Amino acid sequence: MPTMLKAFLFSLSFFFADLSIAQSGSTSLPLIPKPKSITSNYGYFILDKSTIILANEKSFEAQYLKSMIKMFYGFDLDISDTYKNKQSVIVLSLIIPDTTVFDKEAYNLQVSENRIFILAAGTNGIFYGIQTLLQMLPLNKNQEISIPSISITDAPKFKWRGMHLDVCRHFFPKEFVKKYIDYLAMYKMNTFHWHLTDDQGWRIEIKKYPKLTEIGAWRNGSMLGHYTEERFDSLKYGGFYTQEDIKELIAYAAERHITVVPEIELPGHAQAAIAAYPQLSCTGNSIEVAKGWGVFDDVFCPKDETFTFLEDVLSEVIVLFPSEYIHIGGDECPKTRWKECKSCQSVIKKNGLKDEDGLQSYFIRRIEKFVNSKGRKIIGWDEILEGGLAPNAAVMSWRGIEGGISAAKQKHYVVMTPGSHCYFDHYQGEPKNEPLGIGGFTPVEKVYAYQPIPKELSASESKYILGAQGNLWTEYINDPQHVEYMALPRMAALAEVVWGTSDPKNYKNFEKRLIKHFDLLDKMGVNYSKSIFEVKTKAIIPKNGEGILLSLTSSFDSSNLHYAFNNELLSSQSSTYVFPIKISSTTKLKAAYFMNGIQKSATIVQDIYISKSTGKKITLKYPPSDKYSTGGASSLVNGIMGDSIRHKTDWLGFRVNNLEAIIDLKSVNNISSLKINTLKNEGNWVHYAKGIEVYVSEEGIKFTRVGGLNYSQINGCRGKVEIPFENQKARYVKVIAINGGKIATGYRGAGSDSWLFIDEILVD
Repeated sequence: MPTMLKAFLFSLSFFFADLSIAQSGSTSLPLIPKPKSITSNYGYFILDKSTIILANEKSFEAQYLKSMIKMFYGFDLDISDTYKNKQSVIVLSLIIPDTTVFDKEAYNLQVSENRIFILAAGTNGIFYGIQTLLQMLPLNKNQEISIPSISITDAPKFKWRGMHLDVCRHFFPKEFVKKYIDYLAMYKMNTFHWHLTDDQGWRIEIKKYPKLTEIGAWRNGSMLGHYTEERFDSLKYGGFYTQEDIKELIAYAAERHITVVPEIELPGHAQAAIAAYPQLSCTGNSIEVAKGWGVFDDVFCPKDETFTFLEDVLSEVIVLFPSEYIHIGGDECPKTRWKECKSCQSVIKKNGLKDEDGLQSYFIRRIEKFVNSKGRKIIGWDEILEGGLAPNAAVMSWRGIEGGISAAKQKHYVVMTPGSHCYFDHYQGEPKNEPLGIGGFTPVEKVYAYQPIPKELSASESKYILGAQGNLWTEYINDPQHVEYMALPRMAALAEVVWGTSDPKNYKNFEKRLIKHFDLLDKMGVNYSKSIFEVKTKAIIPKNGEGILLSLTSSFDSSNLHYAFNNELLSSQSSTYVFPIKISSTTKLKAAYFMNGIQKSATIVQDIYISKSTGKKITLKYPPSDKYSTGGASSLVNGIMGDSIRHKTDWLGFRVNNLEAIIDLKSVNNISSLKINTLKNEGNWVHYAKGIEVYVSEEGIKFTRVGGLNYSQINGCRGKVEIPFENQKARYVKVIAINGGKIATGYRGAGSDSWLFIDEILVD
């Protein structure tokens, strides 16, 4: 180290002594994750073009800080190992005061009037200190930048702070993967779990097996809409990363102190590999790379040829990836082919295995032994617990927390990633206002509330919880902008959880910091979700039964909601929401949340359909299922149509029972049609009604049938049913939708009771 720099660092003891005048307390700075300890001091540091970075010029961290400041502010700072007295300086130092104990990811950030110190025991600590400093900088460009004096002592709680990205269902270019890594770096995450192989595509070049990318990286079509619709296009789709691409991305991540953990799926989710090399399956039959999403029966056959193939593949993977762990999947492996395969049954018998679950455990153990022989360890999804856990395996607990608890009690390391809190392919706002997703509901607040260490574990068992990660599966995410939308800001919430400074009881504090942080994401051009501002609508049935009242709410703040109708322009000058809005005719309402005159939420659009039945009293002969009963019977006459894809809200669901509803129009009316909305979603066992019938009555006792449709007619109009009839005088209208009964052979759930889903009923 140059003498000048040594002399400068020797003066640190006097600097720390001066901190006795500091005022303790948190700041309003938008720091995410929140540091462990923040002390506010007097004064400001002025950053301008004359400021120097005191560090080794070859240091990546110094060069990174220099490039970020130049990008955001245009200051091209010098990096030097010398300085002039009283010069504005940012010091990056691995020298640690004797009184401070750091691990290599810890750092100390000190800002005074003319000096900034970032001190750490490792370069990763220096890098994290830089991330904190960058978040402290104002967003506006000026000739000089004021940074408040502050003292931060910080260190993470968990060793594994990760994010996952599936590039198999949809492929993302190398440059975007770098950008995704940058997002992890910004939030001090240190693990990138890269899901590289699956049924729908093999994305990593393997020199010894070129067909894996020649054939396995491409599929002859993709699923359209939700998987339950079973619709496909016929467009060739795919892509892969060369080994040079992978080396470049690993190096890029390593500079940012991020470990890349590759996932090579086995023994299931192997259809792309089998499409390239059919001999790896139990049947040897030629198959295609999967077009659809889900779980498929064709899996790796546990025979010597397969293990030779996998060992060759993993050998190339291990040479590329320096990570301690290699992820081998292990999830969702159907045993259908194994049960019918003579080779599989021979392996079971030869090795004294109990059954096919034991065969899966044998498969994982054999792969683990090979990976261990290369000096690495395996990690897999919690299904690898089935049949007995391999000796040195780590577990990723995704089907809840039970797998993690079981593994930790067996003294195996665990990464917690339960679907309930860590699956970022779930909706984060009202599903009907969100891009199409796989399902589920995981808003930012729920992510922030997650605690990775289960309360069921003792203190000694808790030490086996390495940390947590967010998973981003991409069945319904087909471009980088959508990845950003689903990942952010939930990634920020998880980052604070795994850093160990989250406080679910004080979520509003995090939310305030997050909203300030949105300004930075805006400046970066990130397509993040604004669902925390989301405006939600709710139809209220008025006591007089005339039309509806529509309420608007935002979980963030309901005092700055503005709305407009039909073709009116929505802006901060539009009507301000105060009380529920009376709707007496069919209309389209648009609403959004505004802050300081700027629209913060996405615009929600709500169609309201008003008919003679809207808002009227309705009674049901049979109650809907508790699982699908949101809003009760009145939801059938509230003017709001259910979404045909995102079907878990607004609809009433009936199983076994028919819908039999009577609507009281309050007085005798002339009516001539009834419209009713029903749903078909056969993948989820939801089928159209066998038939729909309409009856009318003036006194509510004797009803006369006036019209109806059979199944083929309902199917022909895709569930949006209109039943016209001759003009009738009626006060009471009865509608019966006949449940489809048992599901026929050839359909999912064959032999089980089908669901009948009904929504709005409109009488005119």
